[in-house]
Amino acid sequence: MPATACEVRVLAHTTVAPNIRLLAVTWPRADKAPHAGQFFMLRCWPDTAAPLLSRPVSAHSWDAATGTLEFLYEVRGQGTRHLSALEPGDILLLTGPSGNGFDAAAAAAAGRVAVVGGGIGTAPLYQLVRELAAAGKKPDLYTGFRDEPYGIGRFSPLCGRVHVATDSGKVGYHGLVTGILHPEEYDLVLCCGPEPMMKAVAAKCEAAGVKCLVSLEKKMACGVGACLGCTCHTAEGPKSVCKHGPVFDAKEVFGR
Repeated sequence: MPATACEVRVLAHTTVAPNIRLLAVTWPRADKAPHAGQFFMLRCWPDTAAPLLSRPVSAHSWDAATGTLEFLYEVRGQGTRHLSALEPGDILLLTGPSGNGFDAAAAAAAGRVAVVGGGIGTAPLYQLVRELAAAGKKPDLYTGFRDEPYGIGRFSPLCGRVHVATDSGKVGYHGLVTGILHPEEYDLVLCCGPEPMMKAVAAKCEAAGVKCLVSLEKKMACGVGACLGCTCHTAEGPKSVCKHGPVFDAKEVFGR
């Protein structure tokens, strides 16, 4: 499905946690509705202004009934600082949806499913659990944060068991999320977060003989696979994360 460029209006913009924002916009193209794991290129500054490139942000949720699209993102650099200044009524440019995303219907049919997220990597997983729930599957959720979790309340009604790990020990398990994940209890693990965390999850899944799908994050220029700026190494050779991913079988990208 080719990406579409569209000017949209901001409906709401709130602070969820320090440097974490929830942006809600209109998305008038119901014929190009995003699904879990897909992303958009966001831009709210002139083409002549810095930064040069738009910013890729995964879809956090999509409500077809209201035409509302949400993005949960972290304010990290110049581009996201521009985004963080948006107010209700402002206009920004979205290009998307792009990428392959997660196949929620196939995941729901796989059997027992665990969804694993780390920090802002939980952003695309909310739409994923919504789609799994719509397909009749309540996955178990495993999340890891540095200190204070955010956004977990929205997941709870859609999931079976909800597990939280924090580096500081402030909430839940004191340690990494891999310390509470037991892949042998599942038939499929779906994961998004920092690459070291995903590699560790993938290693545990491989040892348990459980399939693991991961959503990669790379710096992107075009978002459509033309510039090869987000190339990653796979078992089949170089691939563009924006075009062939961002969701890959963990063995393909982390295989030894």
